[in-house]
Amino acid sequence: MFNKKIHIRTNNAPAPSPYLSQATVVGNIVFCSGQLGIDPNTGKMVEGTVKDRTRQIIKNMSAVLEASGSSLADVAKVNIFLADMKDFKDMNEVYMEGFPEPRPARTCVCVKTLPQNSDVEVECTAVVTGTVKSKL
Repeated sequence: MFNKKIHIRTNNAPAPSPYLSQATVVGNIVFCSGQLGIDPNTGKMVEGTVKDRTRQIIKNMSAVLEASGSSLADVAKVNIFLADMKDFKDMNEVYMEGFPEPRPARTCVCVKTLPQNSDVEVECTAVVTGTVKSKL
């Protein structure tokens, strides 16, 4: 029975707020917290368009997944939060570059506001197929 939780931490993604983990592994499933388009080297939101921030989110998510013994190819479910549905098309263009076929199940919703006034946030759940490399 899988009852041990492993909290993940990698320096290759933005440092999490003190009230959450970058991800939690339970058994062979990794639950990734929502990622914003923050550059882990500067701690600042990436400037530019929703495409630029989505691209950074996918890089951040990939780093957290790797530290969790997983990858973008192992993602089963994605939840996307947009501050404005006018960004749906641009976000999708970058999303399709980052997630390989077959793409995971997905939900995308529009919300009133996001942390740090971001225009996009993404979270995911994936299968752990390798060794957990980084943990608290």
